[in-house]
Amino acid sequence: SVLSRYENQITILSDYLEEFPETDEPVWILGRQHHLNSDKSKLLLDISARLWFTYRRKFSPIGGTGPSSDAGWGCMLRCGQMMLAQALICRHLGRDWQWEKHKKQPEEYHRILQCFLDRKDCCYSIHQMAQMGVGEGKSIGEWFGPNTVAQVLKKLALFDEWNSLAVYVSMDNTVVIEDIKKMCWSPAQSSGVAHSSAHLHRSALGQNKNTAGLCPGWKPLLLIIPLRLGINHINPVYIDAFKECFKMPQSLGALGGKPNNAYYFIGFLGNELIYLDPHTTQSFVDSEENGTVDDESFHCQQAPHRMKIMNLDPSVALGFFCKEECDFDNWCSLVQKEILKQQSLRMFELVQKHPPHWPPFIPPTKPEVTTTGAELIESTDKLFELEEEFEILSV
Repeated sequence: SVLSRYENQITILSDYLEEFPETDEPVWILGRQHHLNSDKSKLLLDISARLWFTYRRKFSPIGGTGPSSDAGWGCMLRCGQMMLAQALICRHLGRDWQWEKHKKQPEEYHRILQCFLDRKDCCYSIHQMAQMGVGEGKSIGEWFGPNTVAQVLKKLALFDEWNSLAVYVSMDNTVVIEDIKKMCWSPAQSSGVAHSSAHLHRSALGQNKNTAGLCPGWKPLLLIIPLRLGINHINPVYIDAFKECFKMPQSLGALGGKPNNAYYFIGFLGNELIYLDPHTTQSFVDSEENGTVDDESFHCQQAPHRMKIMNLDPSVALGFFCKEECDFDNWCSLVQKEILKQQSLRMFELVQKHPPHWPPFIPPTKPEVTTTGAELIESTDKLFELEEEFEILSV
């Protein structure tokens, strides 16, 4: 009953969404510039096209006996889902794809949405993320930080052959170009290893044909950079560089917020950040028999929240998506020009070569197991065995 009252309170508070002010300043949303005076409707359409994941209730209990709602603890997991979903939209539909209510959407869109449904057999469900978090030292129902959710996405992506993403999570505020190119140009995985997640993949995406993950070439890159931009409060010296990240065409926004209160930041207006708020509790939605999803509750159709940048907790994670190698090369150029320019205190470092004092970089691969992906995550013993393997394979 306490949880129920809490959920209702969250829902009521989330009904208040303030409108944008009248201003000549541009609004930046995930690499796109908008002007409120001339194309406010276009701005709101751009925002509503982002997949919006919130608390849900009445899904099957996590692990069979765990919670059936993530209200109060799942906000950072939902924000991680939103960042990843934006990467998948860019990968399959393009950054400029738009969503309209009641309009027929491409098959790829429904496949993407199915990856995140609140079911244990969906590859990025709250079930999979919460249980993979156990290997990161987080009990089911415990709040995640930005770095933890990044590590969980990195591991789950190894079992997702259809989207075939290379997920790189930077270490020590340093992005290593050599390591990223080594990972994204890794040779195709053998069919024997790929079989370990075939059941999970087919259950979540409803396909049996060969996937992009088995083709050689550049694997689309999801780059996540966990940062600490101050001690107790964000250091003002980082603000301009932080805002520049939302202007980059590769931008996936940022994960962050306030202590134990996560938001998905998608842009800014002046010195205010624009974010999607997961703190609304909605009922569980499943896919229909034809594979489509009633998707209206997965899109925020009102003006989003804003907060002053100086109120941001200094623990954040930036996200970027590079579909092709040229996108990554362009991102590196932009970072050199806009982020690292003549700053005494840099937000992060971009280096060409792997630091010699670091352990050797070995691109992560799926563990060679005979179980299915869904069973793998459900088995606590297997989970910790997996964790040990990942520690060996990861930097």
